Amino acid sequence: MKKWLSLIVAICLLSVVFAGCAKSQTTAQDTVEVTRGDLVIGISISGNLEMPHKTNLSFGTAGMVKEIACDEGDKISKDQVLAKLDVPSLEASVAMRQAEYDMAELRLMQTIYPHFTNTYGTDLPATWLALGDAQDKVEEAQELLKQGKIEEAQILLEQVKESLDKAERKSQSRRLDLPLSVKLAELQVDQAEAVLDMAKAELAKATIIAPFDGIVTDVVINEGQQLSAMTYANPAICLVDTSEIKMSGSIDEIDISEVGLGQEADITLDALPDKEVKGKVTFISQAGTVQTGVVSYKTTITLETPNKELRDGMSATADIVLDRRENVLLIPNRVIQGSLDNPSVEVVVGEQTEKRQVTLGLSDGMNTEVLSGLEEGEEVVLPHVSQFPFMPFGG
Repeated sequence: MKKWLSLIVAICLLSVVFAGCAKSQTTAQDTVEVTRGDLVIGISISGNLEMPHKTNLSFGTAGMVKEIACDEGDKISKDQVLAKLDVPSLEASVAMRQAEYDMAELRLMQTIYPHFTNTYGTDLPATWLALGDAQDKVEEAQELLKQGKIEEAQILLEQVKESLDKAERKSQSRRLDLPLSVKLAELQVDQAEAVLDMAKAELAKATIIAPFDGIVTDVVINEGQQLSAMTYANPAICLVDTSEIKMSGSIDEIDISEVGLGQEADITLDALPDKEVKGKVTFISQAGTVQTGVVSYKTTITLETPNKELRDGMSATADIVLDRRENVLLIPNRVIQGSLDNPSVEVVVGEQTEKRQVTLGLSDGMNTEVLSGLEEGEEVVLPHVSQFPFMPFGG
C-alpha cells in the first residue's frame, strides 16, 4: 500500500513540474526595447574601389638600366626622376648636335647681324615731293577763291588732302630687309636648333619621370638589366595617385529614377567592416546594360575623404542616401503586426502585454520609424515566426 502511495505522489509531482514547464513555454516571450537612432533610406550597390589615376611607366628606348631612384611604397612627386638607362650613344648625339648649334650661332655672329642697326628707314624724297605738291595746290586754290570759283577750289583742296596723306605714309618708318648672307646664317641656326631638340627628345626617352604625385606600387626592372628593342616598352614602374578613389556599380532600372548626381552615399568595405566612408554620386550612365533581360545603369561614386587604409580593388557596398531621419524612435520590422493601414505592436506593461496601435514613418527594410504610440525604453514583443500575421513588415 505504501508503494502505491509513493508512486501516486511521484506522478503528481511530475505532473506539476511538466505543467509548470508548459506554462513557462507559453508565457515566455522575446522582447526588444524601443530605442532612438538614425534611419537611412537608400539604394545599395556593390562594386570595387578604383584609383582611376594610375599608370604603368616604361622607357622609350633600349639600353641598360643604370639607376633606379625609387622603391615600392615610395611617395613620389610630379616630375621626379624614377629611373635612367645607360645610353652613351644618345648622350654623344646630344653633345654633337649642341656643338653644331653653337657653331651655327657663331657663324651668324660673324656676319653684320650684331651690328645691323639700320633696321628701319624713312623715304624722305617721296615725302618732300608729296608736301611740295600739296603746297602748290593750296596756292592755286587760294587764287580760285579770290576769283569766286568755289567749286573748283574745293576740288583742289580734296587733292591737297590726298597729297598730305601720301606724305604721311612716306614719312613713316619701313623695315629694311637683312642681307641674304645674314638670312642664310639665321636659317642655319634654326636648323641646328631643330636637330638638337630632336636629339634631346631621344635622350629623354632613356629617363622615366613621374607624370603626377603618387605612390610607387611596383618596380619591375632591376639595375644592370639590359632592355632590348623587344622589352624596353614593357612596364618598368607602376605609379598610382591615391588622392582620388571611386567606386562603380550598377543600379536597376526600377531604382535609377530615384538616384541623382550629388547624392550622398555611405560606403562600407568587406576588408574594413568597422570603417564607413562617405561619398557622392558623380556619374550616372545614360546607356543601359542588359543582362539576362535585366536592365541596369552604371553609376560611379567618388569618395570624399580617401585615406591610406583604402586600397585599389577593395570590395565595397555603397548605400546611396535617398532620405535620412536622425534621432527618431525605432523598432524592428519583425515586431509590427496588423496591416499597412492599421499597424500594431504587443507592448509589455508590467507582467502583462497589451496590443497597441502605432503610427509609423519611414522604413529601411529592417527597422521602422515610430511617429506615435510608443515611448523610448518600452519593451515590445517579438512574435514567433508562426505567429506573424502580416509578413510584409518582417525583416
